[in-house]
Amino acid sequence: MQITEIYKSLQGESTHAGLPCVFVRLTGCNLRCSWCDSEYTFQGGRKMDFEEVLAEVRRISPNGGLVEITGGEPMLQEREVLPLMKQLLVDRYRVLLETSGERPLERVPVEVIKIVDVKCPNSGEPDTFLFENLATLTARDEVKFVLASHPDYVFARDFTRQHSLAERVNAVLFSPAFRKDATGSRDSSHCLVDPQELAEWMLADEVPARLGLQLHKFIWDPAVKGV
Repeated sequence: MQITEIYKSLQGESTHAGLPCVFVRLTGCNLRCSWCDSEYTFQGGRKMDFEEVLAEVRRISPNGGLVEITGGEPMLQEREVLPLMKQLLVDRYRVLLETSGERPLERVPVEVIKIVDVKCPNSGEPDTFLFENLATLTARDEVKFVLASHPDYVFARDFTRQHSLAERVNAVLFSPAFRKDATGSRDSSHCLVDPQELAEWMLADEVPARLGLQLHKFIWDPAVKGV
């Protein structure tokens, strides 16, 4: 499989935020979100076989723990990624899969925690979510919306209600997008939607969702990669 990087850091998003996690970041994505902070994964990387990836994860985190398969879009390499996830589960790692939900997810092992990033209108990639994937969601999974505007919030709010997401999954996450050129200060001034405004919208509408911030961008410089 084509790999951009494998590293250990703190999980910055989802309900697992703050926990140590090994990230296996695959190369390649078929979407081009306007706010994407991982454009360096679109090409390049290096070819690694199944055993090389497993060996690196085991070296970095020999006693198990959390592993996230991410990208890019990892499900573009489904043929290689599925056996990798299955073996990580056998090795007693807790496995997260970060995906847009644009690719079919029915073959993902049920023990894997899917974090599905449904694209909002201002991403530039609306209507890419595969609705058949709703049937694959379980009470261990999470659905995330990255918000760049109030219309994005309205989309996420309505999608959450229309598809009863709070009853389907462990958590629904509303996360302000960061500016692509963010650097220097480690604060919410880089968010495209003010977290305070977002909180007020969510409280007023009684949305059954959790406000999430990209924790790693408040710990390290937002421009730093591999953290």
